[in-house]
Amino acid sequence: MGNSTALIIIDMINKMDFEGGENLLKNTLPITENLQSIKQDIKKEGIPVIYVNDNFGLWQDNASDLIDECKKGIGKPVIEQMIPEEDDYFIIKPKHSGFFGTQLSILLNQLGVENLILTGVAGDICVLFTANDAYMREYNLWVPEDGVASEQSEDNANALRIMKRSLSAETKSMDINQLTEVFGI
Repeated sequence: MGNSTALIIIDMINKMDFEGGENLLKNTLPITENLQSIKQDIKKEGIPVIYVNDNFGLWQDNASDLIDECKKGIGKPVIEQMIPEEDDYFIIKPKHSGFFGTQLSILLNQLGVENLILTGVAGDICVLFTANDAYMREYNLWVPEDGVASEQSEDNANALRIMKRSLSAETKSMDINQLTEVFGI
């Protein structure tokens, strides 16, 4: 199971210093503790954790510099709970999708991944775009409703409906015990 599945954490290292950032922070805080807990359970199963994060204009591809810069924003409480661990992967992306302009496809291929658990922010933008690109690459998708957040709750719910209907994503709440049920492995 661990060899065929990966947890993707999208844009949780985030200043949230943009218009709508306060709403995004408000909606992200409730998923953060749950996501950190699930991350730890997933790691115990040998499933790789991959952070895919906007670069915020920092093109050095240096995770620690990006984290330090983002901690200067209002997103600091989320960042402090979601700091990547030494054995986590960290990919910096230039645009909305985790696949566009990144080495994510190569990494997933080398890890032998077929199943993706997509989490993070914003559900209606970066998570949705990443899910779309993953679907086109024929990955099986689980986008747990309690693992994604957007500026507006209604937009998040709409994005989840689109991912379920159009991308064949499972959207039920995240529970490590459901991996076999969700992915049929």
